[in-house]
Amino acid sequence: MARIKTISVTLCAVILTTFTFIATPLAVASEHARPAAVHKSSTAASAKVKKKSAPAKKTASKSTKSSTADKKKRTTVKKRTTTSSPTPVTARQRTASRTLSRTASVSASAACRKNRSAKQRAACLQTRSAKGVTIADAHKIRVQKAQKTAMSKLMQQIGKPYRWGGNSPRTGFDCSGLVWYAYKDLVKFRIPRTANEMYHLRDASPVDRGALETGDLVFFRTQGRGTADHVGVYMGNGKFIQSPSSGQGIQVTSLSEDYWKRHYVGARRVMTSSTIR
Repeated sequence: MARIKTISVTLCAVILTTFTFIATPLAVASEHARPAAVHKSSTAASAKVKKKSAPAKKTASKSTKSSTADKKKRTTVKKRTTTSSPTPVTARQRTASRTLSRTASVSASAACRKNRSAKQRAACLQTRSAKGVTIADAHKIRVQKAQKTAMSKLMQQIGKPYRWGGNSPRTGFDCSGLVWYAYKDLVKFRIPRTANEMYHLRDASPVDRGALETGDLVFFRTQGRGTADHVGVYMGNGKFIQSPSSGQGIQVTSLSEDYWKRHYVGARRVMTSSTIR
């Protein structure tokens, strides 16, 4: 019995040792296999993530492309704005604008001084300065001033005798001599000496009879010499000033008289904002 017990104990010990000997490598192998499986699963997951993130990279590249395109557009717009910027004003243009503004202010002050008290003058100047004077107004004022000067010179000659070839207040005037005397210092170009030359003057523009203004030249053909052989200056209200050859002296005449209506050939405008000095 004692031997049997001893043998059974020994067999149990042998079985236990062999079992542990076999089980230990299996456990170790299983432990080594687990990280590999984990590594495989992690690599598979990372691959999936990479696949998913690929479109994001594409969208990012698209956004960078769009941003570069926007930058290019901005640069082109900047270039256009710089190229389309207005040209700088020259010194001559600044001087001309200053001269016009001075002329306008002087004429405005002269208009306000006329027949007004000190208080009324101040109110008039304040109103005019508040409204402002445009370049067109300044041109108009310059022309009106030249017209008044010409009319003043002409009216001072009324009653003086006609003299063929005359162009001076001391000796008298013929018709074209009177016009030459009135305009020679007011316009930029040379005034011709005969009525026919004045009618064909390039610097003068034709004017319809219904659109006549003060200072326009009116022409007649009285003796059949050339296109026009007599000239006068329109004064407004259907009247003109002339130096007739009938011995009556310088006078104001109506355009509506039958004689002048029959012999009228046209009118020319010599005083404009571009022709006066």
